[in-house]
Amino acid sequence: MGNRLTEIATRTGDAGTTGLGNNQRVSKNSLRIHAMGDVDELNSHIGLLLCEPLPDAVRELLVQVQHQLFNLGGELSIPGFELLKKEAVLQLDEALEEHNAALPRLQEFILPAGTRAAAQAHVCRTVARRAERAVVALGNEEALNDAPRQYLNRLSDLMFVLARVLNRMNGGDDVYWKSERLARQEASE
Repeated sequence: MGNRLTEIATRTGDAGTTGLGNNQRVSKNSLRIHAMGDVDELNSHIGLLLCEPLPDAVRELLVQVQHQLFNLGGELSIPGFELLKKEAVLQLDEALEEHNAALPRLQEFILPAGTRAAAQAHVCRTVARRAERAVVALGNEEALNDAPRQYLNRLSDLMFVLARVLNRMNGGDDVYWKSERLARQEASE
């Protein structure tokens, strides 16, 4: 990786460009910068989720995720570099399996709601999906490793599962979508 920042206000971006980890300058509106920004925003939202009361295992998992997202951002900042390993994707698969096994099967769509922690997990899920779309768009234009795209895909799934876990943490439940079909069915019963 490039040098660590010692001076924050460098003014080198005033003309609308920014430096990558390989010292290349690119437009702040490039696909690569969009992807890096979405990953950074996701990491910040996870940091906000970590301010909530969480089970220790979930807290440890999310801290690991933050470190992996920094690896992912670092990989995006240096074209052709690999920082995010396939093992990170496998760790998310294992966490998904573990946490989903404790949940009841869904019978209907759920709303991104419930407890504050669960709602924040849903925000993380949607930002992860946006980051994934940005990485896919970048990958359509430039060669990228598979792990960043796969990691974001799994992470959005994990955040959905964790939202359900967090809703149950204090005896709550999922907030189900009341479709018009379901509302008519309930009214006729």
